[in-house]
Amino acid sequence: MNIDLETKLSILADAAKYDASCASSGTTKRNSKDGGLGSTTGMGICHSYTPDGRCVSLLKILLTNFCKYDCLYCINRSSSGVRRARFTPEEVVQLTMDFYRRNYIEGLFLSSGIIRSADYTMEQVVRVARSLREDHGFRGYIHLKTIPEASPELINQAGRWADRLSINVELPTSHDLEALAPEKNLTRIRGAMGVIGKRILQAKEETKESKKAPPFAPAGQSTQMIVGATSADDRAILDQASLLYGEHRLKRVYYSAFSPIPDASSKLPLVAPPLVREHRLYQADWLMRFYGFVVTELTTPELPNLPLDMDPKLAWALRHPEDFPVDLNRASREQLLRVPGLGVRNVDRILSIRRWHALRLADLTRLRVPLKKTLAFIVTTDHWPHRIEHKAAELAPSEKQLDLFTPDLLKAGNTL
Repeated sequence: MNIDLETKLSILADAAKYDASCASSGTTKRNSKDGGLGSTTGMGICHSYTPDGRCVSLLKILLTNFCKYDCLYCINRSSSGVRRARFTPEEVVQLTMDFYRRNYIEGLFLSSGIIRSADYTMEQVVRVARSLREDHGFRGYIHLKTIPEASPELINQAGRWADRLSINVELPTSHDLEALAPEKNLTRIRGAMGVIGKRILQAKEETKESKKAPPFAPAGQSTQMIVGATSADDRAILDQASLLYGEHRLKRVYYSAFSPIPDASSKLPLVAPPLVREHRLYQADWLMRFYGFVVTELTTPELPNLPLDMDPKLAWALRHPEDFPVDLNRASREQLLRVPGLGVRNVDRILSIRRWHALRLADLTRLRVPLKKTLAFIVTTDHWPHRIEHKAAELAPSEKQLDLFTPDLLKAGNTL
């Protein structure tokens, strides 16, 4: 049955919404002034954020939602009764160019179900990116979802044309994958990530030697893990994330709260986990990447899940009163980063200010430090707390405040 392009777009854009690993940060700057069409730097149907906070809109679609795999958590699994559609590579190119010319988007996020074989599907995805770059001079952002089983040559081509590549881990343990996605293999996924990681480092070295060296996924690689589809606790999820950051130098791990799907398997939970759990994982992820924390500090064998009623840094501080209060005029950067309410940006500002004069509460007010959260943990020239108040309910953010946070807005300047 033939389906018109608008209907295909409706089906395949909706099918792509479950993939959270969509971001446009970290790529090289390009624009139409260099020749060609499009930009990775402009202001601009998926919204992502660059490192400096600018919003970038991406056309986020699947090439097809047909899939030979039967992953139980996936709405597009082979046994699902959803309506199916498939773009040709030429149709994706046409849509991308048309949306860009209308100023709707500044880039493309393209994923796909697995059809025929991994190599056949990957070749179709690469064909879209290559056509945009070579045939249409598209200079905008391209993020391609890669397939672990695809040949190294096809993955190498994908990195040649895309700004970012991603392979979704989906679940944190091999046991979970065996139970819910038996066609997938965690060892094979991580092996493909390792190949991509080495190729990214190689391309960076080649670029240092010659600016004419071809790029390879200059924005790095990312992945996604589903939260709450299995009994895996936060400690297992963060352990896997820490491993991926350390061994494969991933740019970003995304966490996606499980959402119940139609005709779900009895192996899946009937209700979604609280969204605040996803938010706490993003906060913990940020603490590991930018604040010097490790998984064993944020979770313990006795408490393998992050507390939902307060952020993980505050929870850690309340468990370690012996480390507080911290003298803002004497403490090292590492100590300051562990103070609740102080983000990376304000810590660097505090270090700069105290070179000229001793810090007072008025300085913190000017920096917009959340004093209610911070005062019990710090010493300044005009403030000496007698003890740390162990009143978690008073220090924890309200539910209304939690609603203000989103993963895309969680930046290093936030006051964790």
